[in-house]
Order: sequence, then structure tokens, then C-alpha cells
Amino acid sequence: MGIWPVGKGSKLNQILVVRWSGQVTDGLFQSALASFVLFSPERSPNAVSAALAFAVVLLPYSLIGPYVGTFLDRFSRQRIIRNCNYLRAADLLIIAWLINNGSTGVVLTLFVLFAFGINRLILAGLSAGLPLLVKKEELIAANALAVTGGTIWVVIGGGVGIAAKNLISKNYGADFADSVVIILACCGFLLAGLSCYRLSKFEIGPSENEAATESAGFAQILAGLNILRNHKDALLGILVVGIQRGGITALTLMALLLERNSFNDPANPDAGLAGFGVALAIAGIGIGLGAVIAPYGVLKFGRHRFMRVMIFCCVPPLLIYALNINEITMTASAFFVGLCGQGIKVTNDALVQSKIVDDYRGRVFAFYDVAVNAGIITGAVGAALLLPDSGKTFMLPVVITLAYLFAGLVLLRKTIFAPSTN
Repeated sequence: MGIWPVGKGSKLNQILVVRWSGQVTDGLFQSALASFVLFSPERSPNAVSAALAFAVVLLPYSLIGPYVGTFLDRFSRQRIIRNCNYLRAADLLIIAWLINNGSTGVVLTLFVLFAFGINRLILAGLSAGLPLLVKKEELIAANALAVTGGTIWVVIGGGVGIAAKNLISKNYGADFADSVVIILACCGFLLAGLSCYRLSKFEIGPSENEAATESAGFAQILAGLNILRNHKDALLGILVVGIQRGGITALTLMALLLERNSFNDPANPDAGLAGFGVALAIAGIGIGLGAVIAPYGVLKFGRHRFMRVMIFCCVPPLLIYALNINEITMTASAFFVGLCGQGIKVTNDALVQSKIVDDYRGRVFAFYDVAVNAGIITGAVGAALLLPDSGKTFMLPVVITLAYLFAGLVLLRKTIFAPSTN
């Protein structure tokens, strides 16, 4: 039996098309949004404004996430994902119009929040439904393909968006160029919605015999948390992923400020955007390699030991980066932290999927998303407190290193991380 569960006639291919087509489109959208908000000549970002952009996008979803889990365990996930792609396409048309008119106020923020909230619902539904299409022993490889492939497609979409924006802005205004890229993204979400028709109504869940419950929202996510308490390794793994993603967020904000205000002329935001895009692309390569090695690493070392090795491997490049901040050390740390972080993520995704029955899987993955979002927001806030506008400080990489050591030495300690299951 091969380790990769994709071949001719594989049902996993159907969900990969939905996920990847939506995520390459998401990369287009995010690149245009970043260009408009953070790399416009008239808007020079500082640490607080950049961190606020992350928090504004993620915090509202952390409040509605519990309700998302209930929907995913009560109604057809295929229908939810399909209709959410259509809604997001319509939402992006409005955002494109607002950006073309230079809007930066509350109205634009609300429509952007709606777009990102829908995206999290789509991804949670796809993660909850994936185990129904593959065998249990193929879950790690399936997650490596689905989650990591999606991340790589986001990076590719971002690169295409940056290239398209630069090409269009040679003859038209920057805001018009950003709006055109977002219209392209709108078309992509329509295609992602249409690709859902390859899946039948309940093919990715929920199970049709699930008992309806009257409680909803936070009561349901607490039920999912109670299930996780009986699977301590899965719960601790979620906390580790949250810490790791928080560190990546802080490093992303540091890279953004370094490229925008230190490594390039602040009066030339296009150069800063290009440099930031290169760093993201190299991080994307690391993410892809992390996914490739994860199935083999787990087979060789076991789930617990592999996750510990990965979190510890983040430490050396971060310390080198802290001692000597330049584009080479920044890009190298992005590569290695991306590689190790994705190895941890796909391993823990498979762990959660294998431990949680389908009746609760939507709620558990909604809790998973909320926990990771909390880590991301914490990383953004920490970066805002530690970063100067130039982005140059040794403190942030050191603090992230300490957080990763805590995760490896305490949360993933053998005596508490259910070593008997690994």
C-alpha cells in the first residue's frame, strides 16, 4: 500500500480540487488586500497597525467559531461549502468596488471580516469531512496533501496576484490594479463553488444518523472540548499548533516591517512588497517539504517524537536570526519554521481526525480553529508590543524561541502527551 492516498479514481481528489481552487484564489485576494492596506505609498504601516489588521480579521471568527461547528455537524457540509464559496464571490465584488474607490473605513473592514469568516467555515468543513474519504492509516498523508498543498497554493496565488497588480499598475492606478486582482479572485471562488458538485450531499458528512441537539454555539464547542479531554494528546497537540502559529504570525509581521521600512526604501513600497513576496515564497517551499516529510517522519519516529523533534528544530534558526538580522537569516528562519510548523500541523490534524468520531468532528475542528486563532492573535499582539516600526529587534525571535521550548519541553513531555498511543 502506498503512503500517498491519491490515485486514479480516488475520492480524495474531489475534495482537493475544492480546497486548492479556493485557496489559490484566497492567495489572490490576500495579496491585493495586503497591497492596498499595507504597501500603498500613502499608508506607511507600523507594528501596531499591522498587528491590528491581523486581530481585526481573526478575532470576530473566534467569537462565531463555536456556532460554525454546530452547523458543520447538523447540515450537509457539501452544501455549506458550496454556498459559502458563492457568498464569498459576491462579497469580493463589493470589496473590489470599495477598493477601487479608495475606501479604507468601517464598511470595507466589515466586508473583509465577512470574507475571512466564510473562509474559515469552508476550511473547517473540508477538514471535518476529509476522514470520510480516506482510510485511517492514510490520514497523515491526506492532510499533508490537503492542508499543505492548500497553503502552497495560497502562496502561489499571492505571487500571481502581486505580479498581476504590478503589471496592471504600470498603466493604471494602484487601487484599480488591486480591485482587478480581487475580481479575478471572485471568479476563482465561483469555480470553487461549482467544483463542489463532484461531491454528493452527505459524502463529506455529517453522518445522517446524527441525533439533533437543541443546544448550540458555545455549549456545543464545550461538548467538543469535553471530548478532547478524553484524548489528551489531541488537545495538547492543538495547543502546540496554536503556539507555533502564533510565532509564525509574529515573524510574518516582523518580516513585513523589515521589508517595508528597513531592507527597502520606505518611499518605494513596491520593492518592499516584492521582497516580502520572495520571503513568503521560500517559506512556502519549506511548508511543502514539511508536508512531504511528515508521513515518513511519523512512520520512522512515531507521532509524539516527530512532533517534539519538529518544534525543537525551530530553535537554532531563530537564535541565529536574533543575533544577526538581515534578509538571509530572515528568509532562512522563515523556511525552517515553515517546514517544521507544517510537519507539526499535518501530524496533529491526522491525530484529531483519527481520535474524534464524526458526530463531534465539526465542533472539535471549530474549537481547533478558535484555539489556533487565539494563538495567532496573541502572536500579533506580542509583535506589536516588541517591534519598533523598523522591525529590527532581537527580542521577538528570542521570545518565540522560549515559547517553542515551552511547547516542546512541557506540553509535549512524554509523561503527559499520551506516549502509549505513539
